[in-house]
Amino acid sequence: MSESHTLPFLREALVFLTLSGILIPLLQRLRINQIVGFLAVGVLLGAHGLALWIDTFPWLAHITFHETEGVEQLAELGVIFLMFMIGLELSAERLWALRKWVFGAGTAQVLLSAACIGLLAWAFGNRWPNALVLGLVLALSSTAVVVQLLTQRQALGTPLGQATFSVLMLQDLAVVPVLILIDLLGPRGAGDDVGTAVGLTVLKSVLVVGLIGVFGRRLIQPLFRAFAQQRQPEVFMALTLLISMSMAGLTAAAGLSMALGAFLAGLLLAETEFRHEVEVTIEPFKGLLMGLFFMSVGMGIDVRAILRDPVWLPLSVVGLIFLKAAIVTGLFRLGGLSWGRSIEGGFLLGQGGEFAFIVVGVAATSGLMDRQTVQFILLVVGLSLFVTPMLARWGAMAGEALDARLRGPRDTTVVDEAQVSHGHVVIAGFGRVGRLAGDVLSRQGVPWIAVEHDAARVAQWRGEGRPVYYGNAARPEMLQKLHVDRAAVVMVTMDQPAAALHAVQALRSACPHVPVVARSRDEDHARELLEAGATVVVPEAVEAGLQLTASALQALGVPEAAVTHTIDLERGARKAM
Repeated sequence: MSESHTLPFLREALVFLTLSGILIPLLQRLRINQIVGFLAVGVLLGAHGLALWIDTFPWLAHITFHETEGVEQLAELGVIFLMFMIGLELSAERLWALRKWVFGAGTAQVLLSAACIGLLAWAFGNRWPNALVLGLVLALSSTAVVVQLLTQRQALGTPLGQATFSVLMLQDLAVVPVLILIDLLGPRGAGDDVGTAVGLTVLKSVLVVGLIGVFGRRLIQPLFRAFAQQRQPEVFMALTLLISMSMAGLTAAAGLSMALGAFLAGLLLAETEFRHEVEVTIEPFKGLLMGLFFMSVGMGIDVRAILRDPVWLPLSVVGLIFLKAAIVTGLFRLGGLSWGRSIEGGFLLGQGGEFAFIVVGVAATSGLMDRQTVQFILLVVGLSLFVTPMLARWGAMAGEALDARLRGPRDTTVVDEAQVSHGHVVIAGFGRVGRLAGDVLSRQGVPWIAVEHDAARVAQWRGEGRPVYYGNAARPEMLQKLHVDRAAVVMVTMDQPAAALHAVQALRSACPHVPVVARSRDEDHARELLEAGATVVVPEAVEAGLQLTASALQALGVPEAAVTHTIDLERGARKAM
């Protein structure tokens, strides 16, 4: 077989998959942030790392990425899915619930940080387009790193966690204008008629985004509802990939960034009942593709530049972190958090973000930035990501000590929560029994959320404004998305015995402490559910029979108190069986 028939970049793919199989479980076991780990491996095995010694040690060619072309092409998928997941995390409901922090503190943080960093870049001799881009890009923090750190601490539901996540959401929203700005300042901006180029780019961007928003909203939801009826995970996966890649292709065909299209696809799906199921579906691939992206970023970092610039590079990293930390600390304190929690939040958001690697790469390709500036920025952002876990621990300890010394309250500010709540009720199955439970809970002012596997019915109930999502309640990933671990109680109301049993088993395995109230078909089914771990089981047939018997006894003239006593005795006897 000739060489032309072999798979392209096969060696690179095999090396990456081997590293992923070793790295991901190792990093999880050592509790090291995966992004930092993949960056470090990319630096070590990239063209500027061990690959420099291939001539001396030829065997290194088998385990290093001395030719990054294949990795970079594969890593573009990682960029697309990174932006898709960012869009999927956003929704009108979540933004509105956290509006104080998102549009207040988030907007102020981006504008103040961008202005300070941009002015410093301009003062150091950068042209104003470069300084503007650098200010906006370095104002953004790493959503992936910060969210992982908060999740490891189980702090996403705290006021500090919600405030931090809100700022990250606004930064994610800023992705779209920054991507459009890169198009404006790119090759078209170098022409003679800058005003015309700017106008055309803005018009094209608005038209493309508007068309995707209008037609995508009308197309995506019916398409998912139609395919979801088949209840086949592989079909759902294929449709998710089709939508994200198609949107990316549409924006690329219009001369805009593929990342922008993927972001818009995620944003459209975030408003549908399929949001959680999509998150669960692509979760296994997201980590792999993002690892590929960050590894490719590490391969582009030349650590020898640190030796060439041993003063300004460390100073730039320290300056970036402390400048952003100071701004965030002040904003969080104005928002009502204690000084200790504000300082902790400042160090959590002090680093550069993964989006910087995308924008700087695009700016370099378009000729907006020279190679030396790009390499310097990549090193600054990369090094800031490396030190973030350490700084986060230091910030938490410093914040605790300061709050204890000032005797200030810890996280006394109450932040509205849209998706993360405490004491809510989760309803698994939203048929007639589930709807009845939801209506009663709503009248009592009790927050609840439901999951149902019938896509057509979910669409109907979503149209009525009910918090119902499409998905399978027996999947641990779906239970995590519904925040079952923070629920006051879970109601299993499905009428299919097998589905109810699987749901109770999954609930008990995931959250042993949460009470589970289940509906059963008959007494045998009730015994199975109790053995699976249900706290309380209500046999539908038995309960209906008891109610009918009570009505018959009352019609025969038996006193109501006697009827109630008889039925209670019978109900108790059957529970003891």
